[in-house]
Amino acid sequence: MCHLFFLNYVIMKIIGITGTLGAGKGTIVDYLREHYGYKHYSVRGYLIEEANRRGMELNRDTFVVVANDLRAKHSPSYITDQLYLQAAENGENAIIESVRTPGEVESLRQHDHFLLFGVDADPKVRYERIVGRGSETDHISYETFIENEEREMSSTDPNHQNIGRCMQMADYVFMNNGDFEDLYRQVEEVIQHLEA
Repeated sequence: MCHLFFLNYVIMKIIGITGTLGAGKGTIVDYLREHYGYKHYSVRGYLIEEANRRGMELNRDTFVVVANDLRAKHSPSYITDQLYLQAAENGENAIIESVRTPGEVESLRQHDHFLLFGVDADPKVRYERIVGRGSETDHISYETFIENEEREMSSTDPNHQNIGRCMQMADYVFMNNGDFEDLYRQVEEVIQHLEA
């Protein structure tokens, strides 16, 4: 006697977030977590754990060094691949913050139901935001802020950050020069379009 078993496969959505420094990546993450139940996987969190394991000081320069080292030793998409594996094991809709190399985008695009969101804002608006949030990596001058951004926007090394190219590869880009409600409205329009 033959028995047929039908498995219900849950289609997991993965959204990657890329964007300029202080543009509002975390705000989009929080919105998707709170309103749509997305699980959050953070490149920054992964790098903090790795930097702690290596006994290194926690600052932006350290995170860049650690990230570049991991990518050079393994692959340009190594960090987000690790986060994707965690998300796949969990099986729920997930958001991966922050996608920073074209290799990460290309690797994540190999999986069904992946979308890349980009977020940007005027530099002075973004600088005021990062000074206001005051995390361990945000105590910098405006000049250093601009230098960091320029360094991370257009590297030709596939193991280094290239946010400019990632933004070009994004499926949707949000401009976040306004308040929270304006950004939420933009995100909501995209989510409703995707679920229509």
